[in-house]
Amino acid sequence: MSKKIFNLLSLLVVVVFTINISFAQKQVMTPELLWKLGRVSGEAVSPDGKTVIYGITNYDMEKNKGERNLYSLNIESITKSDKMKGNVPNPAPVQITDSLGSESGIQFLSNGKIGYIYKGQWWEADANGKNAKQISKIDGGISVGKVSSDGTHFLYAHDVKLDQTIQEKYPDLPKTDGEVFDDLMYRHWDSYEDGSYSHIFWATYSAGTIGTDAHDIMAGTKYDCPQQHFGGGEDVQWSGDGKKIFYVCKKKTGKQYALSTNSDIYSYDLTNNATVNFTDGLNGYDTNPVVSPDGSKIIWLSMARDGFEADKNRIMLYDFSSNQRIDLTREWDETVASIIWSTDGKKIFFTETFQATDQIFEITLPTVVADISTKNFRQVTNGDWDVNAVFGITPTSLVVSRCDMNHASEIFKVNISTGEFTALTTVNKSVYDNLSMGKIEKRWVKTTDNKQELVWVIYPPNFDETKKYSTLLYCQGGPQSPVSQFYSFRWNFQLMAANNYIIVAPNRRGLPGFGTKWNEDISKDWGGQAMDDYLSAIDSISKLPFVDRNRLGCIGASYGGYSVFMLAGIHNGRFKTFIAHDGVFDLQSMYLTTEEMWFADWDMGGNFWTKPMPVTYTKFNPINFVDKWNTPIYIISNDLDYRVPFNQGQEAFQAAQLKGIKSRFLHFPSEGHWVMKPQNSLLWQREFFGWLDETLNPKFDDK
Repeated sequence: MSKKIFNLLSLLVVVVFTINISFAQKQVMTPELLWKLGRVSGEAVSPDGKTVIYGITNYDMEKNKGERNLYSLNIESITKSDKMKGNVPNPAPVQITDSLGSESGIQFLSNGKIGYIYKGQWWEADANGKNAKQISKIDGGISVGKVSSDGTHFLYAHDVKLDQTIQEKYPDLPKTDGEVFDDLMYRHWDSYEDGSYSHIFWATYSAGTIGTDAHDIMAGTKYDCPQQHFGGGEDVQWSGDGKKIFYVCKKKTGKQYALSTNSDIYSYDLTNNATVNFTDGLNGYDTNPVVSPDGSKIIWLSMARDGFEADKNRIMLYDFSSNQRIDLTREWDETVASIIWSTDGKKIFFTETFQATDQIFEITLPTVVADISTKNFRQVTNGDWDVNAVFGITPTSLVVSRCDMNHASEIFKVNISTGEFTALTTVNKSVYDNLSMGKIEKRWVKTTDNKQELVWVIYPPNFDETKKYSTLLYCQGGPQSPVSQFYSFRWNFQLMAANNYIIVAPNRRGLPGFGTKWNEDISKDWGGQAMDDYLSAIDSISKLPFVDRNRLGCIGASYGGYSVFMLAGIHNGRFKTFIAHDGVFDLQSMYLTTEEMWFADWDMGGNFWTKPMPVTYTKFNPINFVDKWNTPIYIISNDLDYRVPFNQGQEAFQAAQLKGIKSRFLHFPSEGHWVMKPQNSLLWQREFFGWLDETLNPKFDDK
C-alpha cells in the first residue's frame, strides 16, 4: 500500500471517528431541557422600522416561576452573510430591562421614548431602557395602556368594583368565604366573578404626566373591556387623529352573556362623550379593530353567527369617507387569525391556518374596494412552520414570530415580495444545535367518506426503519384548533419522539385550514366522522413496517380528551393504553357545569331535556360506552378548570376503577384548563411518560 493511500485511509478513519463522536454527543429532548428553553415573544417595531423590541421568558424550576425581560435589536444590521450562515445577529441584541417582574405592552412614543406596563402601572424609558420612570399611580393598577399618536392623551384599562361582596353585605361575617349568585356566568375558565369589571379610561397626557381628568368611558356598566378572559391590548385602539377610542365589548350580562358570542366594536368620541355601536347588526364575534395608517379606514375580524365561536373569521373594512362596510373575505374559503395594515395603507396582511401550517397572506385593495375578489389575494409565505404572530411592519418587511414542531418561537423578518425569512433572534440555537431531532412528514390518508386527510407523522431521533416503534395517536382539542406546526411546552411532539415514539397527528374533521365546510363538520357530530378520521389515520400509518401494531396508544386534551374517552369505547382493540387530559366524559353533566353555554348549545345541538333530545347526548356521549371499556387509562383533571369541570375526569376515573381497569388519576388543585406552573408541568410530563412506559413499553423490538 502506498504511503499516500495509507494517509488518506488514516484521515478517513479519523473523520469517521470524529463524526461518530460528535453524533454520539448529541442529546435528545427531555422535560427538564424543554423548560430551560427561552420563550421568545414579540413586542413592537419602531416607527422607522429599524428597531425591534421583544421579550424572553426564562423559568426557574426551583422558584417555580418565570421572569421575562425585554431586548432591543437593530434589524437593519442583519447581513446576507448572517442570514445564510444562521449566525447570531451582529451587533448582538441589547437587554433593556432587568427589573424583577415582567414588562409588556411596549409602545414607541412620539417623544422618542418607549412606554410599557410594569407591575400594573405605566412607565416610560429611553429607547434603550435607561432612565425608566413610573408615570401612572392608579390604585389597583392597569392591564392595558396606550398613548395617542399625537402624544396628548392616554387610555388605560382598570378594574372598577360595582357589586357588593358577601362580606360587605354581612359585615359581621368578615371571615366567611361563601359566595352567593343569582345568575349564570358566575365563573369563567379559572376564576369566579368578583364584582369588578374592567373599564376603559382616558386622560390627558403631556411630558410624561397623566392628567387627573380621568374619564371612565364605560361608567356604571357591568361590562368588560378587554374581553374576559383572553382579551388584551388588541381590544382597544385610538383613531388616527386621537379623538376617538374603538373598543371591543360584549354588552350582555348573566344568562344572556353565557348564551351569546355577540361582541361588538364601539366608537367613543372624546369631544362629546358619545358612544356608537360601530358593528351594530353583525351578530357574532367582532374583534381586533385596526385603524389604517392615514386614519381613513378601519378593519376588524368578524364572525357572522351568534353562538358559533369557531365560525369563519372574516375581514371587515369600514371606509369613513364613504361610510361603506365591506366583507373583504366574502369569496375566501378560510378563517383569518390576525390582521395588520401595510405602511402605506394600500394592502392588508393577515395570517391563517392553511393546509396544517400558519401562513401570511396579502390583500391588495382595489381602487374601488367593493370590487374586491380573490384575485386581490396573494400567499406571502410558504413552508412547514407556523407564523404565529405578526407584530411589526416596515415598507418592505414584516416582523413575525415563527415556530415549528421541532423549534420554539423565534423572531424573524419576512421579505414581503419574496416571502423569504431572515432570523433576527436565535435564543435557543445552542440547545437545538446539540439535539438529535426526528423527521416530520406529511402524509395524506383516505377517509371513510372518500376525502383526503392530512396527517403529520413525527419520527424518533435516530429513527431506524428496520425496527418497530410504539406509536401514539394524538387527538387535538378545540374541537376546532389546528394541528399545525405549533410548538407546545406540554404536548411537545419532539419530546414524545425523543422517548422513542412515532406520533400520528391527524387533521381530522373540524380543523381549520381545509375550507370552511371541513372546519364546521365537527359541530353536532363530535363522535361521528371525526372519530372515523382518527381511526383512518392510525389504521393507515399502522400498515407501515416500522409501526408496532401491538403497541399503539391514544392521547389528547380537552376535545382531544373527549376523543380519548370516546375511542376507549369504540376502538375495537386497536390501542393498548389511553391518556385523557381535561376531557369531556359525560355531555349531560358537562352541559350543567360548564360556563360558556353558547359553545354547548351550538356543538351539542341544544340542551338534553329538549324533546326530541339532540342525538349528540346519546349517540356521541362517552359515558354511554363505558361498558365497552377494557384498556388501561390515565386521566388528568384540574380543580380550576371551569371550562371542562373537574368532575368530568373524576367520573371517568371512578368508572374505570369500578370496572377493574388499570387506571390512574392526576389532579392539580391549583391549575385550570392548562398546566402552567413549572413544577406541575414537570410532574405532568414525568407521569405522562411513566404511564406510557408502564403500559406500552417503548423499548425497541430488536427481534
